[in-house]
Amino acid sequence: MTPPAYSGATSNRDRRAATKALAALALGGFGIGVTEFATMGLVPQIAASFDVSIPATGHAITFYALGVVVGAPLIVSLAARLPRKGLMIGLMVALAAGNALSAVAPSAGLLVAARFLAGLPHGAYFGIAAVVAAALVPPGRRGRAVAKIMIGLTVANLGGVPIATAVGQQAGWRSAYWAVTVIAVITALAVHRHVPRIAATRDAGVLGELRAFGRIQVWFALFTGMIGFGGMFAVYSYISPTTTEVTGLPESAVPWMLAVFGLGQTVGALVGGRFVDRSVPGSVIGSLIASALVLALFGLTATLPVPAVASVFLIGFTSQVLAGALQVHLMDASPDAPSLASASNHSALNIANAAGAWLGGLAITAGWGYASTAWVGVALSLTGLAVALISVAVFRVSRRRSSSPVTVGRSRD
Repeated sequence: MTPPAYSGATSNRDRRAATKALAALALGGFGIGVTEFATMGLVPQIAASFDVSIPATGHAITFYALGVVVGAPLIVSLAARLPRKGLMIGLMVALAAGNALSAVAPSAGLLVAARFLAGLPHGAYFGIAAVVAAALVPPGRRGRAVAKIMIGLTVANLGGVPIATAVGQQAGWRSAYWAVTVIAVITALAVHRHVPRIAATRDAGVLGELRAFGRIQVWFALFTGMIGFGGMFAVYSYISPTTTEVTGLPESAVPWMLAVFGLGQTVGALVGGRFVDRSVPGSVIGSLIASALVLALFGLTATLPVPAVASVFLIGFTSQVLAGALQVHLMDASPDAPSLASASNHSALNIANAAGAWLGGLAITAGWGYASTAWVGVALSLTGLAVALISVAVFRVSRRRSSSPVTVGRSRD
């Protein structure tokens, strides 16, 4: 699908309308962020409710991520001909249904199934919302528009998830899923009211969207995210025991450490959008270099409370700049199929989630300690940086070849 073009409207009224539309889209991101991460804080309550082990309850988290990985490319491809506005409303209705089913699940097995269903609209929503957001603003402000959509996700980490976790602990874990159900319904109504109609183009379709996977730059971007973003997850997945066992802070400080990470992500989304508007490849490469440096800083200073807290803020900051830059990079790399390329970014980042947590766990199991996850993160960030640099080199070579004049030789008698 060819990305919808900016209408060129510049009046104050049009700008206010665009702001309301972006806010509606960001609200959906907030709801998705809460439902994705709140489960992690409610695992003990869910396990006790169904009388199952905590590892067994962890399947609810794993299958949500699996739903994201499967749903993003599948939904965007099959729904390529649907109007963007109606599709986003449908995705929010699906999110509401998945969370309502989670709230009423009578067994751990059915909860796992419900979490898979709740994860299906995640990547598709963010991918399509990013394309729509970019169409609402002038070309030079696309990075900031996409960043505003992602702010919903970062604010969820900053305040929504801690609040949902607290409510779930006091009123029962099911109440957290009911809260997300309500947020999803409100988002659907807000999108219906404030987001303009954007129709799919004539060449849209399954095969049209799948063209995105025929471009090498799309694969470079996806692998950059799968590997490079895993550096953050290697640390974030074990931030709770690292805070108490290595930094030496009390357990009550863990929510505050998570909030510091969320604050870093929020600032990264706000500032990173400007970086992306200046240079997309520069933002990808710069954020990966910065990520490796701040992860190394965390590994060196994890035993010191103040530097450790500062490092966690910077880890959140650099990770969000990278996420936003990759989102825009994928849309640029596949201009005639931006929805699928953009949505696939969230599949890649969920693979990074699993890979980072797994590799960090291997380092801990090997007896290297919780702080060793930082060095796993450094290795992943640098590997992602290598992929990004190769991507830039390949792009420059291909562009040089395409711009070279064709020499026509004389035929010999």
